[in-house]
Amino acid sequence: MKPAPFGYERPRDLNSALSMLAAAGGSAKVIAGGQSLGPMLNLRLVQPELVVDISGLAELKQAELRDGELVLGALVTHADIEDGRTADVTRGAMRGVAANIAYRAVRNRGTIGGSLSHADPAADWISALAALGARVALRSLAGARVMAIEAFVVGALESALHAGEIVEAVHVPPRPVSAHWGYAKSCRKTGEFAHAIGAVLVDPARASARVVIGAIDTVPIVLTDAAELFGGRVAADYKQRFDARVADALLAKAGISDAAERHIHVSVLKRAVHEAAA
Repeated sequence: MKPAPFGYERPRDLNSALSMLAAAGGSAKVIAGGQSLGPMLNLRLVQPELVVDISGLAELKQAELRDGELVLGALVTHADIEDGRTADVTRGAMRGVAANIAYRAVRNRGTIGGSLSHADPAADWISALAALGARVALRSLAGARVMAIEAFVVGALESALHAGEIVEAVHVPPRPVSAHWGYAKSCRKTGEFAHAIGAVLVDPARASARVVIGAIDTVPIVLTDAAELFGGRVAADYKQRFDARVADALLAKAGISDAAERHIHVSVLKRAVHEAAA
């Protein structure tokens, strides 16, 4: 199939792009790498009156360390992160996630801002960045706002973006030296969308753990204080203390009624915990 007819604009700067989106009144779509929107246009799952191409906006391609955290412009690509062209405050966590997103051709064009904006439950960055405690910066002509990743994704393919608003940047806090990272996912074949994702950031020295169960049919399950998964206490022996029954109960509470599906999610989460402890 081919897309329904639409207008096309390629603004020269961010303010021009925001003006175009504001004038469109919700009938426009933003395109950057096009790895998500392109197929949706071709399948006519979306039929915007206007497509605003922001791929040339230099303001959104910057990556810098600011106030102790990494600020990634929305147009930073997965390959930029994979290849180390951006600073890494996560001690390899983000590079590892980026390197396993789809295929290299997709990583060359796909952007971190586009992935978040699409809000696909199976997308890697939604789960990984939530586990890392990242925040997303949004901008419109009315101003800017910043929110936690877990607050930004409000449903399957639904984000907190308002009409006329775009993702401007992602703020990633440094990973403490004492914090352990684990990330695992289940795909039927290489490059396919994940059917289960587990992401964990465990810091035994601080008795803290952030855990995300992703690639479910709704918003990811984000535990900012995940002690319940480890018998009520996060300590050096967290690998042995991981309680699969608690994870299963969380999935059931989220509406996953199929026991086999829950088992896959719990198994993937267990792999992430073991990776963190390795």
